Amino acid sequence: MRLYCVPHSGGSAGEYLRWADQLPDVEVWGLQLPGRGNRIGDTPLTTMSSLVQAILAEVDFGGPYAFFGHSLGALVAYETALALRHGGLVGPEALLLSAYGAPHLHRPGPPMHELDGPSLLRAVENEFGPLPDELREDPELFELVLTGLRADLAIVATYQSAPAEPLSCPVVVLGGRDDQDTEPDLAAWSRYTTCRFDLRMFSGDHFYFRENLNDVLNFVARTLAELSHGALPRSCAHGPAPTIP
Repeated sequence: MRLYCVPHSGGSAGEYLRWADQLPDVEVWGLQLPGRGNRIGDTPLTTMSSLVQAILAEVDFGGPYAFFGHSLGALVAYETALALRHGGLVGPEALLLSAYGAPHLHRPGPPMHELDGPSLLRAVENEFGPLPDELREDPELFELVLTGLRADLAIVATYQSAPAEPLSCPVVVLGGRDDQDTEPDLAAWSRYTTCRFDLRMFSGDHFYFRENLNDVLNFVARTLAELSHGALPRSCAHGPAPTIP
């Protein structure tokens, strides 16, 4: 099973590639978005539609695979699955969605991407904790990172969930008990599949998996193993399920 990991706002694929050592039976692939990591010099994309189309153009989704998307990455993974279905392409065997409430609950909040540099830095650190010292010590790198983060925040600010039929693959949602995205927010993803839905809460905040990495990766490994061995259905019939508002 291949696992495509979609990072959070301002994140890069590197964090998820380190998971490979603890997922020996899984091919871990990180989606490196423009303006991040080794693509930090590329112009970042600022709308969900342009980002999803770029992913479909650049990634060859072949063989059995699943998505893991954290925070904004959860929305990106879901919208990419919809686009794959719309294009008649092979979709994921499952969505593993982390630390973001269901799309119909999305409330963009204030347009943080319009803040000046110092104000944006304060807002981000208030939300997610202090940034690494090396960013503060390298003004050029800091500005590149802020550019990518602004783009992600613009996606958050302008995203609107469109009506769609539920997916026909399992949806597994993970979250932290102390996160602002609450258990009911995460449970609302259940209406986005006609197949199996699971919700697993861990101790911790928005980045709960950093505090519980072994437990989280064991859970991910078991989930993907169940898919591979048929214990989890890979797809279910659409049936008469209502369109998601």
